[in-house]
Amino acid sequence: MPTLVIANKCYSSWSLRPWLLMKQLGIAFDEITIPLDLPDTKEKVLKHSPAGKVPILIDGDVTVWESISIMEYIGDAFGAPVWPEDRKARAMARSVAAEMHASFFALRNACPMNLGKKYARKDRGEAVARDVARFAEIVSQSREQFGAGGPFLFGAFSAADAMYAPLATRLDTYSIPLDGTTKAYVDAVLSLPAFREWREAGLKESWIVDADEVDEEPIANYRNAA
Repeated sequence: MPTLVIANKCYSSWSLRPWLLMKQLGIAFDEITIPLDLPDTKEKVLKHSPAGKVPILIDGDVTVWESISIMEYIGDAFGAPVWPEDRKARAMARSVAAEMHASFFALRNACPMNLGKKYARKDRGEAVARDVARFAEIVSQSREQFGAGGPFLFGAFSAADAMYAPLATRLDTYSIPLDGTTKAYVDAVLSLPAFREWREAGLKESWIVDADEVDEEPIANYRNAA
């Protein structure tokens, strides 16, 4: 059985991506959690990968790191439908997944993933607004062209949705206004039983990652209620 090495579920966006995909595809795996920002975090991660970052997938004598690489390996090793079957849809899915990996820095930096809290709506700047608009464009185009088979970007859940799942949590956590199509997509991702399982586990964690706590008063603290 493969092992997925991850970090805190409340905060680790990159860990969520392959975890959610594997859960959605029904692939059994063990997991090892290495909390972020502790004195021995780097040392523990380096025992599993020379890159020194999570997530890491260990499958026998094969070690894979970086979320997209792990997702591609899942498709190769387990014959799982990681990407859409249609060639055009698959090309677009890979493109938007890679764009998520390489873009959206303003939103990612201003609104760290934090499943434990909810913040009031506020103006978070033009750069964040541009990122949100681009995400809405991706959702609209993907859904319009390829989304007839389900509620996700390309109908059925794929690696592209796993890549955007942490972004969906950010939009919810920071009460960012969305158009109807984008809101319906975000709701579909956050309603997944697998995501709810991840979130519930994250709310039970005791670790606090100061770097991912914004200097604002939350309107809800879910960890206190967990």
